[in-house]
Amino acid sequence: MAEYAPLQYDDEEQQLQLRLPSRHQHCPPPPFSVAGITRSSRVASLDVFRGLCVFLMMFVDYGGPIFPIIAHAPWNGLHLADFVMPFFLFIAGVSLAIAYKKVIDRTDATKKTVTRAVKLFLLGVFLQGGYLHGTKSFTYGVDIFGVRWMGILQRISIAYVVAALCEIWLPCQKRKFGMGRSYFWQWCVIFCFCTTYLGLLYGLHVPDWEFSTSNLGSSLPTSEITRVHKVKCGFRGDLGPACNSAGMIDRAVLGINHLYARPAYGNLKVCNKSNYRQIPENSPSWCYAPFDPEGILGSLTAAVTCIIGLQFGHILVEIQDHKERLFRWSMLSLFLFALGIFLVFLDQLDHQLLHPSMNVLYLHSLCLIPAVSAHIEEQRCQIRMVSASYMYCR
Repeated sequence: MAEYAPLQYDDEEQQLQLRLPSRHQHCPPPPFSVAGITRSSRVASLDVFRGLCVFLMMFVDYGGPIFPIIAHAPWNGLHLADFVMPFFLFIAGVSLAIAYKKVIDRTDATKKTVTRAVKLFLLGVFLQGGYLHGTKSFTYGVDIFGVRWMGILQRISIAYVVAALCEIWLPCQKRKFGMGRSYFWQWCVIFCFCTTYLGLLYGLHVPDWEFSTSNLGSSLPTSEITRVHKVKCGFRGDLGPACNSAGMIDRAVLGINHLYARPAYGNLKVCNKSNYRQIPENSPSWCYAPFDPEGILGSLTAAVTCIIGLQFGHILVEIQDHKERLFRWSMLSLFLFALGIFLVFLDQLDHQLLHPSMNVLYLHSLCLIPAVSAHIEEQRCQIRMVSASYMYCR
């Protein structure tokens, strides 16, 4: 069992940081050891937060069909289940800051990072690509023409490898005006990804498109075409389920047969889905269309979330005073919260639907994370102080 050690000062580690030939020779060395001396030591607060996220994931998965208010929002909105993915991405970013606080060989670290990401991606394809069928399904085998290439683990692997490469290769320099400027190039990556995301989301022209279904209301793959659905678009900048550029990119790159067959927007009132998960024929044509919530365009914002978690991890690693950590976490959280509110305000002015994978969702989710993790860390410190006082009295 791993030993949980407090954050403590380590002179030997600080001297080693000054001698490293890697990118960290330009970075401020951490004034303490994050997880103690041994490699098996862990940060208790991060493990507790990870466990809470796993519990939340199971709670919304099994409780969502009973209480729809906690399930994923059909399209425009933010429910409890929508916090799970940003939480895991944030945890991955914080963990990267701890894991790569010392990088001796950048090439070797890159190989291990890419290998781990590829394994996670392939595991996601195996688990969510259609290889495993439910207990109520009498089908067997794999339809290679209907494998779902993108999914939850695939998105985490993409965000993980992008954030890890940023931490390994991008230089950082010590500044006098706070730690945020020490990782200037990582913030440049965040800005470039957000700009690219918004440019593609609003700038791409979405033409009319069509798709075929053979078994309406069913997710079972089949090759017999029985009906052709046509969706009229012909414009750009739409954020609704039918004509958004995120779906167009996935259909063009991945193929419409490789997308998620039961998207959450099928639960919208306009689709009139019955209690038996059947969509009537008088519903709009796009209600039958596949759509992948973990698509290609949304992977950009997933990487942004992971890199933002990396910045919070830098605060955990490089700031020794706990009050200073809380202050920096709070300032960064308030900045993200203000940015999210500003984007929501702009959306209300435009009177448009909000895309579920837009930055606002991630920014709102990230605003709660530092408060939770800081509270757990503070409680852990208080418990240690009480335990130390008790041992001293004895």
